[in-house]
Amino acid sequence: MTIQEFQRCIEELYYDRDQQRGIDRTFIWFVEEVGELAREIKDSRDPQRLKEEIADVFAWLSTIASLLRIDLEDAASIYATGCPKCQQTPCTC
Repeated sequence: MTIQEFQRCIEELYYDRDQQRGIDRTFIWFVEEVGELAREIKDSRDPQRLKEEIADVFAWLSTIASLLRIDLEDAASIYATGCPKCQQTPCTC
């Protein structure tokens, strides 16, 4: 699945509900998911739980991008040629 396919999948699943919630409240949900990932990294490091929490964070980030009308794959392409600031791989800045 490409990033764009993932973003479209998340839109089909949740966009209407997320749009009604609004960007500010959706961002709060995203931050909560990042917190859950942080706890999992700190406390457990169970590979399956980490995978689930990373998927949740990515899904909420995708939702935020959709609400802001940003193509997440296009945004990720900023890193395709190396660090966006120094243009090096690995980053030297």
